[in-house]
Amino acid sequence: MLRLLKQYFPIRNIIFYIFEGFIIFGSVLLSTVLLTFSDSYMFDVLLVLRILLMTFICQICLYYNDLYDFDISSTLAETTIRLLQALGVTSIALAFIYFLFPLAIIDRKIFILSILFLMVFIIGWRLIYIQILNKGIFNEHIIILGSSSLAVDIFKEIDNTIDCGYTVSVMIPDSENEGYQVELPDKIMVHKNKKNLCRIAREMDIHKVVVALKERRGAFPTDELIRCRTAGIEVIEGSSFYEMLTGKVLVTKINPSWLIFSDGFRKSWMKTALKRIEDIILSAIMLILLSPVLVIVSILVKLDSRGPVFFSQDRVGLDKKEYMMHKFRSMVRDAEKLTGPVWAQDNDTRITRVGKVIRKFRIDELPQLWEVLIGKMSLVGPRPERKHFTDELEKQIPFYSQRFNVKPGLTGWAQVSYDYGATIDDAIEKLNYELFYIKNMSLAMDIIIILRTVKTVLFGRGAR
Repeated sequence: MLRLLKQYFPIRNIIFYIFEGFIIFGSVLLSTVLLTFSDSYMFDVLLVLRILLMTFICQICLYYNDLYDFDISSTLAETTIRLLQALGVTSIALAFIYFLFPLAIIDRKIFILSILFLMVFIIGWRLIYIQILNKGIFNEHIIILGSSSLAVDIFKEIDNTIDCGYTVSVMIPDSENEGYQVELPDKIMVHKNKKNLCRIAREMDIHKVVVALKERRGAFPTDELIRCRTAGIEVIEGSSFYEMLTGKVLVTKINPSWLIFSDGFRKSWMKTALKRIEDIILSAIMLILLSPVLVIVSILVKLDSRGPVFFSQDRVGLDKKEYMMHKFRSMVRDAEKLTGPVWAQDNDTRITRVGKVIRKFRIDELPQLWEVLIGKMSLVGPRPERKHFTDELEKQIPFYSQRFNVKPGLTGWAQVSYDYGATIDDAIEKLNYELFYIKNMSLAMDIIIILRTVKTVLFGRGAR
């Protein structure tokens, strides 16, 4: 696994992205070679820059059409449809760029032939790669030690994620009398005796042991794990491995000691200052660029239903300080008069016609850019909740209060990783992601979240 911008990626997947970039570049270059003549194409700097521009735009469109999410694009039909959509958007984006910068234009015949080559090469390459993923070729084989619910969660995550980069080869329960609360495939060997752990790892050429035991007192195989460690076999604690695997922290299954001694949660005046500068610059630019949208939405909200344009409500921010957050009103006036404070539901009858649209594309959240500008919020952070809810959630969810150690955000890791939630279980799952963000927060991770937010907004996902 490679740690890049606070995220963990299988090295094989990084190679895939790079290789696909070469395929796109090569397709355009091949089209150029077939339709033109030159003594040296690769020394033509302008040509190389034109092809790089097309490659860059094309890969962005592939990403925004979920072609790098193999849980979605894992069949020939789905891949073909999404690839056609991506190439269509690529053509439109490049047409706009060519209109503004004619020097970047690629000959029309070359462009058309490049698109045809891309269809053939990308689909063919992806079919081969998906077969590699399905067969687990090049996966790292691991041993899971323990039969706890965490051990089961790790197994399920690996089993259900086609491109996670791992294969579970051996599982060893806490004791010889225990089994697993899930049906294991025949290919997974279940060993009852922990004493043979190091020998099994060596014989099967396994270089990673994940420890997810229920109870460590008295039953912890210290000698065997030391033997593994000194033999060059990596031993990793289950919660840390799950965090690395999923990009979230299981708040209901971690020990306080894990939080205390784990890496991360680093803060400095420099990091705080840079994040504040980021907030000021980006929120100011967005307020200026989106000002026509803000005006139009204000008019539509006013015309659609009776009531104020803006909806103001208390929220809990940094250090549990309350502040007033503003949004475009998307519900009827006095929506909670009869029900009291409640989360929004699917097909909520309180939402107005204009409200359905602006909530779907998160436009109702744009006034919060002002809160970001004046420092009550950050552009990226845990989404703020009302005190009515946070008081209850603190009582029911472990470590919930830790989310108040940073400013609430207009968007966040939980928002781009998980759909809107309106239950306690949803609040727990969101906190899993929020705690991961707080633990690993950085400007680079903020940029990743902002780019993923654009994708979420464009396709209107996870809104209610």
